Amino acid sequence: MYNPIPDGIEKTVRSVRYTEAKPPSDLSRLVHCFWELKTEHVLSDDFCLHALPDACVNILFNQADTTIAGVTALQTTYEVLNLGKTFHYVGIQFFPGVWQGNREEIFDRYVGTPYLGQLPLIETSNKLAKLNFLAKQAVLSELVQWLIEKKLVVTNVITEKILNNIDDIHTVADMSALTGMSARQLQRILKQTTGFSPHDLLKVLRLQKTFKQHYLEAYSDQSHFIHSFRKIMGYTPARFTDKFDV
Repeated sequence: MYNPIPDGIEKTVRSVRYTEAKPPSDLSRLVHCFWELKTEHVLSDDFCLHALPDACVNILFNQADTTIAGVTALQTTYEVLNLGKTFHYVGIQFFPGVWQGNREEIFDRYVGTPYLGQLPLIETSNKLAKLNFLAKQAVLSELVQWLIEKKLVVTNVITEKILNNIDDIHTVADMSALTGMSARQLQRILKQTTGFSPHDLLKVLRLQKTFKQHYLEAYSDQSHFIHSFRKIMGYTPARFTDKFDV
């Protein structure tokens, strides 16, 4: 199954901890992971997270201020998020295509304001704030079950098929053939369920794939790979791996 890399944390940062946990098996087709990002003490300088596009949607909870929460996702380029000198976030990362909530609520930038939507995010955040990360996972699972009941999170057989066969997809035509759809049908369905065009989805998934295998399995040549990597990630591949934990 698709396994995107975490957002970029600079190797020189020693007091920021990122933790992932896999969801229960009955949620594994919907949720990639539950995660926690927190400082272990107050930092001397502001911390900037290098957020990376992966076509996933996250629900984020600010545990330092439980009124702040939101639904987040990036499109096809990185974003630098200044989180300050101390912070504590917890979240749910959903696989591409499963989120069917209001796409107008999705942030593609820093989330720093109280949540004003209809989802029970503040109630959930208040429950989470009293627990350690292991215990938080049960509360996060409860929220996912609620989202399933409301049909705000659903199994997306089309994107699931694409993710499970990404090694065999090199073009949008390959994607159309795999899903048994015309290019026009695929465009409409993916835009509706993921917010991505087939071309942009392939661009992000192909770049993510290079962290797991040699880039020539996804790109025709080195210059094409470097150009795409820099545009999406903000750095050349060599500079990125030098700067961030991968």
